[in-house]
Amino acid sequence: MSLALSNKAKVVKPSSTLAITAKAKEMRANGLDVVGFGAGEPDFNTPDNICQAAITAIQDGFTKYTPASGTQELKEAVCQKFEKFNHIHYEPNQIVISNGGKHTLMNVFTAILNPGDEVIVPAPFWLSYPEMVKLADGIPVSVYGDQANSYKITAQQLQEAITPKTKAVILNSPSNPTGMVYTRDELEAIAKVVVDNDIYVVSDEIYEHLTYGDAEHVSIASLGEDIYERTITCSGLAKSYSMTGWRIGYLGASSQIAKLIGSVQSHATSNPNSIAQKAAVEALTGSQDSVEKMRREFDTRRQYMYERVCAMPHASALEPKGAFYMFIDLSEALSMSYKGEKLQTAARFAEIILDQYQVAVVPCADFGYDDHIRLSYAIAMDQIKVGLDRMEAFLKALE
Repeated sequence: MSLALSNKAKVVKPSSTLAITAKAKEMRANGLDVVGFGAGEPDFNTPDNICQAAITAIQDGFTKYTPASGTQELKEAVCQKFEKFNHIHYEPNQIVISNGGKHTLMNVFTAILNPGDEVIVPAPFWLSYPEMVKLADGIPVSVYGDQANSYKITAQQLQEAITPKTKAVILNSPSNPTGMVYTRDELEAIAKVVVDNDIYVVSDEIYEHLTYGDAEHVSIASLGEDIYERTITCSGLAKSYSMTGWRIGYLGASSQIAKLIGSVQSHATSNPNSIAQKAAVEALTGSQDSVEKMRREFDTRRQYMYERVCAMPHASALEPKGAFYMFIDLSEALSMSYKGEKLQTAARFAEIILDQYQVAVVPCADFGYDDHIRLSYAIAMDQIKVGLDRMEAFLKALE
């Protein structure tokens, strides 16, 4: 057949994190002892009270269509959570429940972008942001955070990147892949630029419950009425509640934007999973003990991984303050050779360490930095120890 396919779809890159994870799983299936630092997925089971709520929903016959933008019960639970945790007031008609955090973000870009609109994407970035913007006919514009500023962009950098075509800026705090957290002062400065230039903030706060030490999660929409009106606050249950497969994300925005997204979603997916919505109500309104227990365990792993990586040759990292990732600078290692071959790129580093040492890491070219890798500590401590031992052995073998 000679029929042309979508040019838009042709330019979308497949997810390199999912590709690495899939290859690691294939190697395990073939009997190899692979340590996978790739997936952004907690290794804990979904808490029992949440699972029980889903079982009850099934037993009660809550298995039919719901309103396209989510049940009133879940919207009210999200409003309560926003008020209590984020210090933001939303009404239920400002809330949209979607099929996971990715779907939430895709809905946002579909609702706010017209062809040619620019979206500022601070780098390092989660690799899906630019692809989502392109799928919604927008143009992603990368602005690079300086390592000296913990990879975070400044208000001045944001101002300098804004053009007449700028529609929005994405903020992700705590960050994937760096684990860094924007401070209140940094967000206040960014908020002023956003308000002065009358653009949107798409605030992805999916890791909001996972902060460590003295790091404080601050929602930019909580900083005043002017920035509130221009912010779309996005979150979900996958990371903090270990509900990655349940596919429930949500957002708070102006009623106008929420209505648009609800209309789009009604044609795209009908509604989020009814059973998962019941489970989400329990997650948000029930005991938060399991969330804190997971956070403490992530913190223990974070500290161990940071100490180990800092002691390794030819690699360096900043201490992550949130999420469950470490962003590792390999610029020194990439100037070296392994068995006579100069590494040159993080992608090649990742290929060799997987093939020769059975360790899966994520090369970060698709995150905006081709000399860095990302390690996830959302895996068991014994696996972290084995994987870091192997990584250290690989680094020591470089010449």
